[in-house]
Order: sequence, then C-alpha cells, then structure tokens
Amino acid sequence: MDIRAILMGLVFALMWSSAFTSARIIVADMSPLFALSLRYLISGLLGVGIALALGQSMRLTPGQWRATIVFGILQNAVYLGLNFVAMQTVEASLAAIIASTMPLLVGFAAWALLGERLKPLGIAGLIAGVAGVAIIMGARLGGGVDMGGVALCVIGVIALTAATLLVRGATSGGNFLMIVGLQMLVGCVALALATLAFETPRINPSLPLLIAFTYTCLVPGLAATIIWFWLVNRIGATRAATFHFLNPVFGVAIAALLLSESLGPRDILGVAIVTLGILAVQISRQSKA
Repeated sequence: MDIRAILMGLVFALMWSSAFTSARIIVADMSPLFALSLRYLISGLLGVGIALALGQSMRLTPGQWRATIVFGILQNAVYLGLNFVAMQTVEASLAAIIASTMPLLVGFAAWALLGERLKPLGIAGLIAGVAGVAIIMGARLGGGVDMGGVALCVIGVIALTAATLLVRGATSGGNFLMIVGLQMLVGCVALALATLAFETPRINPSLPLLIAFTYTCLVPGLAATIIWFWLVNRIGATRAATFHFLNPVFGVAIAALLLSESLGPRDILGVAIVTLGILAVQISRQSKA
C-alpha cells in the first residue's frame, strides 16, 4: 500500500467518522428524516451532475441497478435514517461506535451464513469487538443511555451489514460516481415518503445548522464516497476496508472535541478493544484476498 493511499485512507476515515457529530448538530435544529432526505437530494444531484460531466452513463448493468436500489434503501434510508432519529437522544460518540461494528458484523455474517472461512485472528477479532462493545455499553448504561435510541442504531447497522453482503461485487463495471449519486436519490425518495408518514417537518434556522448541514452534504456525503471508490480502485475493497478500524477512535475523539461529550476510562478501554478487533478481522480477511 503506497503513501498516497494511506493518506487518503486516513482522510476517508476522518470524514466518515465526523458525520456522527455533524448529524447530532443537525437534529438539534431540524427534524431528522426531513433533514436527511434534503441532504440526499442535494448530494445526489451533485453526484449525478459530476458523473455526467465526467462522461459517465445512467445505463447501468442489472447488478449495478440492484446495488443502487439495495444500498439506496438499506444504507441511505434505513441505516442513516434510523441513526439520525436516534441521535436526537443518543450521543454522537456512541452512535459512531455502534456503526463502526459493521466490519465485525460483515465478518461474522460471511462466516456464519455464507460459509467464508475465518482464521483464528479473525475469530479473536470478533470476540474482542463484542467485549469492547460490552465494556462501552456497561459504562453508558450507568449514565442513563436511551435504549430506544441504541436499538435504532443497532437495527441500522444490521441493515448496513445486509446491504454490504447483498451487493458484494455488484458495482463492478464502471460508472461508480453515477451509482453513488443515484443511490442517494433513491434514499431521498424513500426518506421523503418516511417523512410524510412519520414526521412533521421542522427547522430552526441557525448558524450551527447551516454549517453542519453544508458540511454533511459535501464532505461525508459526497467527498468521502468519492475517496472510498478511489481507494477501492487503487488498492482493492478488502485493503480499503482496513481503514474502518480507525472509525471508533476518530468518531469518539471528534464528538468529545466539538460536542464536549464525556469520555471515561471504560469508554477509552472499550474503544481501544473494538478498534483492535476490527483491525484483526480486516487483516484476517485481507490475507485471503
């Protein structure tokens, strides 16, 4: 892995992890489903527009259309929709930690459901990940965490795991940015329907909302996705996924820095264990790629 790929991987992990803090700021002044549907409308139109300017086509293969619809619904609408709703009562750091377990869940599901062999290092990583989350949850339960919000985060990360497994390899064939843009528009439609069904849209205009919303649309929403696909094309999906091990650390650090969320010794220990668990699982899977 070359230096440029390493630097871009670090930037991607930082961008992805920061989304939880910006989302927490957004839902303080804007209803979550309405905010997310509007974010995907803006990011999706930008993505499709840039893709068209680069000469990419809307003529996708059947596998690409399947990936677009599945990811648009499960990742953009279900996963992020539930996370945005949850972060009205759940701290950004905890939401980031739960979401960061996705590589662990993918590794477990690939072993348990798809028959993928998991080496001892990978098994140790899964056990460490579960132990780390247990330590964190034990610390947070004593502080009165909202279990309803936690449940939404858990359902969301399961939906993201399912999407990842369902469309593995389906995005091959080019037009990556077009697929990303269309996925966002699919998510926008699904979330707009959810907004009409479950939410009364509200917005309290403020400078923090403007900054956080703009940042979320352009950085985690669009730029991080472009960097991700650049990494996948340069070093492969398995090696690129290794950078996810940084997400718990970055997610907690950004929330503590910008939102002044508390961070106790048990939180730090749990984050360290989860981080090592994710890294172990990814290295184990990488050695087979």
